[in-house]
Amino acid sequence: MAEEKSQASSKFPFPYKPYTIQEQFMTALYDVLEAGKIGIFESPTGTGKSLSLICGALTWLRDFEEKKKLEAAQLLADRVPQQGLSKDLQNSSVSSSDKLEAKASGGELDWITEFVQKKAERDLVDKLKDDELKRKKREERLEQIRNNVQLKYASKRKRADDDTEHLIRMSKEVLASDQSTATEPLDKEEESFILAEYESDDEKKPKDSGLSDDDDDVEEEYVTKIYYCSRTHSQLAQFVHEVQKSPFGKEIRMVSLGSRQNLCVNDEVRHLKSAQQINDRCLEMQRNKRAVKKQSEEDEETPKRKRESRAVCPFYTYEQMQFLRDEVLVEVKDIEQLVSLGKEIKACPYYGSRFAIPPAQLVVMPYQMLLHSSTRRASGIKLKDQIVVIDEAHNLIDTISCIYSCEVTGTQLCCAHSQLSQYMERYRTRLKAKNLMYIKQILYILVHLIRILGGKVGQNPNTQTVSQGGTELQSINDFLFRTQFDNINLFKVQHYYEKSMLSQKLFGFVEKYQVAAVKPVDKENEKKPKTAALDNFLQSLNQKASGQVTPQTQGEAMENEQPAMASPMMKVEGFIFALTNANKDGRVLIQRQGTVAHSSLKFLLLNPAVYFAEIVKECRAIVVAGGTMQPVAEFKDQLLLASGISADRISEFTCGHVIPPENILPLILCNGPSGHQLEFTYQKRDKPLLMDETARIVSNLCNVVPGGIVCFFPSYEYEKQVYAHWEKTGVLAQLETKKKIFQEPKKASQVDQVLSEYSRCIQQSKLSAGDITGALLFSVVGGKMSEGINFSDDLGRCVVMVGMPFPNINSPELKERMAYVDKTMMKTEGRSPGKILVENLCMKAVNQSIGRVIRHREDYASIVLLDHRYSRPSILSKLPAWIRGRTESKASFGSAFGAVSKFFREMKSCEKSTVDG
Repeated sequence: MAEEKSQASSKFPFPYKPYTIQEQFMTALYDVLEAGKIGIFESPTGTGKSLSLICGALTWLRDFEEKKKLEAAQLLADRVPQQGLSKDLQNSSVSSSDKLEAKASGGELDWITEFVQKKAERDLVDKLKDDELKRKKREERLEQIRNNVQLKYASKRKRADDDTEHLIRMSKEVLASDQSTATEPLDKEEESFILAEYESDDEKKPKDSGLSDDDDDVEEEYVTKIYYCSRTHSQLAQFVHEVQKSPFGKEIRMVSLGSRQNLCVNDEVRHLKSAQQINDRCLEMQRNKRAVKKQSEEDEETPKRKRESRAVCPFYTYEQMQFLRDEVLVEVKDIEQLVSLGKEIKACPYYGSRFAIPPAQLVVMPYQMLLHSSTRRASGIKLKDQIVVIDEAHNLIDTISCIYSCEVTGTQLCCAHSQLSQYMERYRTRLKAKNLMYIKQILYILVHLIRILGGKVGQNPNTQTVSQGGTELQSINDFLFRTQFDNINLFKVQHYYEKSMLSQKLFGFVEKYQVAAVKPVDKENEKKPKTAALDNFLQSLNQKASGQVTPQTQGEAMENEQPAMASPMMKVEGFIFALTNANKDGRVLIQRQGTVAHSSLKFLLLNPAVYFAEIVKECRAIVVAGGTMQPVAEFKDQLLLASGISADRISEFTCGHVIPPENILPLILCNGPSGHQLEFTYQKRDKPLLMDETARIVSNLCNVVPGGIVCFFPSYEYEKQVYAHWEKTGVLAQLETKKKIFQEPKKASQVDQVLSEYSRCIQQSKLSAGDITGALLFSVVGGKMSEGINFSDDLGRCVVMVGMPFPNINSPELKERMAYVDKTMMKTEGRSPGKILVENLCMKAVNQSIGRVIRHREDYASIVLLDHRYSRPSILSKLPAWIRGRTESKASFGSAFGAVSKFFREMKSCEKSTVDG
């Protein structure tokens, strides 16, 4: 049986003849999905990992659906007993028969057991019939959309008619609104700021898919699907293009999910500065649509009542979003194509794509959407018995920790308190008692959060100095006790935030106030002299917290790319949510620095497994993949085993590279040209002698390495220090006789320009026969060029890693993480888990940086690691297997330099013979 399955799983549709390692990858992937395991897959960049994932996973899905279809047909035809069915099909039936059968003894309840079993079989047959009917309807509808062009044109004509009718109706509403002379106690916009009555603490949050009440037939059966996620939208787009080129590109039902920031097609919303502002404006327009519908219904009963003119989104129409959903399902589209389609048919791609989730077979989305539980629920993602594939998963532990950690500054706390105080005073008479109670609780919490930073409410945080500076770490319980709101039920406060949408309401109120505050004539202060000072203070705080800047500093702020924060209360809300974590799973970091404004409170999640366990519990199988997953032990211990996964359910797969062994030369250099030992510890690396020794190594490499050399430093500060020293000693001038020197910019906006000039220089030097043989790029580990940038071919013929990029062990956050793993993890070979954690963080960063070269089968490069500590077995074992097996440790520089020279002579000879051949 196992042999048959292995043979079946090895027959994968592929756009070309796959490499042997790709066949092995797909076979291992198929087996993991079939057995419902957790798979860790390591496949170096350039080995076709994405295509292997696509063809392997979709082959399994095709076979799985075929098997279910055959078994269902067999059951409907023969009504075979459940024992003959697969586990997946048995799970479709009720389980009460099993429970009663276990209770039956001595045959006393045999007749009951038999009755329940027959009923279960009847129910299963009925369900199978219903599923088959739905499946046929779905396939018929999609086939009709594929083939019936006239249907599309008819729909477009209908949309044009609907648009005309909509414009006429809106014009009438605006005219009616202008002609009306009736007055309201509050203007139309302010009415939307009032909190609705909060009925009960125990009332469950209503399911809100974002649809209006007239949207029928929203629920659709969830088919078995694969959820694929990666870190960035560019990586997702690349994956979608691979799907389009694959043998499954024409038949697979796939949908790409993204944020409103990426998918919104409403220009009125897109121009807003931050993602939070875009989200808030979108939700407000949805509420307006529901309010307009309700108002229309009331107008039918009382026609003379004044109608309010509210801004609604013209793209948020159910019929057009359903049409977009169908278009998405019949043809694979990436985010850009989805946006273009939305603009063309006047439908919202953000919500239209969500409608496509239930019938889709492949759902592509960013990390955040899967890993963040509330985002996952809001997006309509159901993981029960589904497949999850997490690509680029080398930083998965850190990603989850980052998603659930949060920080709030003193400025944001003071601003949130001022905003909420003014909101309560303005609408006190309109708010119900329970709303006022919770608002006062939140104000109480804010007062004590500000107080623990050494500040007072009602005073400018920029002028309040902190008497005792420093950093302090506390457990959640200790922090709650110290802030004196340990008696407040934060779970109820969290529930109130979610249900009342307080942060969104407050944001709308503040946004309106800011507009009024900048009027030339200050009429607001004349009308409200008692609150004028508070208003001015609130305005200054809002400008500080939301990132508003003066014209003189605006350009600098844009260069530093600090996005505007829509609402300080959003940050406060996130921090309060974080405090509901279990005491053992997190810590609170109190940082007091100079003034209250620069001080902050930060929640650190120490146990990411608690959130990953939610995903593991639901899914049928999970695959985590990456170009390098080393060190795997950390991943297994801190995330998988800690999530409750048994060791026998974890499957590992590691493959070599497709390049020939002779195309890579990894070296560990223990000593420099003058015999000085290379050890770039924090205590020794600043010595001029070590920097001079590094200069000699780089200079010698520039003499023999063609094209581009990428030199990685452990930090921006050290790179700056070395650069200044080399400039002072004349080393840079010497290096520039062979290579033009480039530095990684700190500003992300300049990265593309530097890379473009770096590439152009290398190409020009290759064409000319001058002294310049290429370029030398100084980069930083963990910087903007250590991940996601490909230095293939001549762009990266050699990578030099200066020292070992260990994190700062004096960091309070890292100290707490080390203490946590020391308490919760077992020692490995007598070494503490905390020290191993630091080592792993270092080597993960190294592996990502050196992985920038060797991007395809014909590529070649040398990797030079400058530090004798790389030769330690514990460090060497954490290099990727395909690099580790070819790595040589060189005690003397002479032998290392000779190996590098020989390597590039042979590669040049091979290239020449290939061209001549």
